[in-house]
Amino acid sequence: MSFRNLQPDKIVDTIVMLERRIAERFPNSSLSRIAHDLYDIGQEAARRSARIRRPNVALRIVVALLIGSIFAFFAVIATQLKMNDELFELEHFVTSFEATASAAVLVGAAIVFVITLEMRIKRGRALQAIHELRSLAHIIDMHQLTKDPERITGRGANTASSPERKMTPFELGRYLDYCSELLSLVSKTGAIYVQEFADPVAIEAVDRLAVLTNDLSRNIWQKIMILEAIVGPEPAPAAPPVENVEPR
Repeated sequence: MSFRNLQPDKIVDTIVMLERRIAERFPNSSLSRIAHDLYDIGQEAARRSARIRRPNVALRIVVALLIGSIFAFFAVIATQLKMNDELFELEHFVTSFEATASAAVLVGAAIVFVITLEMRIKRGRALQAIHELRSLAHIIDMHQLTKDPERITGRGANTASSPERKMTPFELGRYLDYCSELLSLVSKTGAIYVQEFADPVAIEAVDRLAVLTNDLSRNIWQKIMILEAIVGPEPAPAAPPVENVEPR
């Protein structure tokens, strides 16, 4: 296995493991269902990215035929032109040159349009998939908004509209940590689309997705740091006893 490229199947495996951890810690929770949706999106990302980087042979044939038809049309017109002395007179020459230049610009723009059609179709598919991941990142952030670590101190009375808080400090820390991991995997899933599709617009969209998930994760980690400041860090697991072995 190469460590120079993202492996979509490994990302999906990581999502599966995270979904399992969330379901075991918080069974039947909305966060576990979000992890399952991310698993579905991750599997679809591998298929979508494969379709995006695969050449569209049918479209390329149509584009080649269209470009060939344009050149054939102008070749026929060129053969019908009559070369005479009037053509090289200044007034006629300027008029003919302006018409030819305008036609050349229009034809060139048409050729560029049809040549870049496949790239623009692929870009649209990639941007649509990245937009889905951006929406999922905001949904994950919505689930941690009411997870305020300062409320575990019991200061201040709840109101009728206060969210229900049943988590222990340990469960709250795990919940926030799972949200941060989900955001990281959202960013990694987005990177699958541009790993072999070097389109500047799609790459910029993935970079913006990474900035979004990093900013949201930074806010979550601020809550985790506040939680640790209130209740202290988790105790380290006890080391296994060391047996005294007498030298032979």
